[in-house]
Amino acid sequence: MKCAVLGDPIAHSLSPVLHRAAYDALGLEGWTYDAVQVPGGTLVGFLDGLMPAGGWPPGEWRGLSLTMPLKREAMALLGGRVASVSHRARLVGAVNTLVRTSYGWAGDNTDLPGAVAAVRERSDAAVTKGAILGAGATAASTGLALVELGAREVTLLARDATRAAETISVIGSHPAKPSVSVLPLDAAPDADVLVSTVPAAAQTPDLVARWQDVPVLFEVVYDPWPTPLVAAARGSVVSGLDLLVHQAVLQFELFTGQAAPLDAMRAAGERALGLTRA
Repeated sequence: MKCAVLGDPIAHSLSPVLHRAAYDALGLEGWTYDAVQVPGGTLVGFLDGLMPAGGWPPGEWRGLSLTMPLKREAMALLGGRVASVSHRARLVGAVNTLVRTSYGWAGDNTDLPGAVAAVRERSDAAVTKGAILGAGATAASTGLALVELGAREVTLLARDATRAAETISVIGSHPAKPSVSVLPLDAAPDADVLVSTVPAAAQTPDLVARWQDVPVLFEVVYDPWPTPLVAAARGSVVSGLDLLVHQAVLQFELFTGQAAPLDAMRAAGERALGLTRA
């Protein structure tokens, strides 16, 4: 059975490392997982290229992981190349997983439940208020995760509030109807969890000092590690690798129908990052 991660750029992706480690741990011979460069605007052509001459189903292909810039592009294919989309993918407005079914590709999103699982693995504390550094696509999915964890107030901290409109709309669309607001990046609202979606280079000493006592820091960056925020954190820390592993665990289970070996996948990711840093 064939699986792959698609995106552009894609050479840096850890997904092949994680999925292959799971295959090895469970002895799944004959399963492959590769990284394939698929630029934006070309997903339709790639999916069509998988189709055999006789039509659906596409041979040995079982599952596809999607990264940027294809997640929203896949949503637009609903009713065409993508036959169905899960409720959570509709909520996020993005598909990061395509699974072959008897009737066509089924779209799903494992970023949202993966983020929830990553936080809960590191902390069982109550979440009523959340703050997010940044207001892009990652802020949207992690903001929804904060609401799933119990947050009723989510504050976006951004340099340009005018660019946060789509993210506000996505988080605010959650059935729980959270309050979503935007403040300048130098604000420090009360929060049980801080999600950082900004690069390490943007984590200034002043910003770090404002957030070093937050109960839970969710740092979506995993390389370089530790970031300035992580190095100064006094509370629980959730890493970008935690997020990547948990969303990959869910993808693996959707693709194979088997329980994923989380520990083996995490260890493989840690080894790969250690080699990268060396």
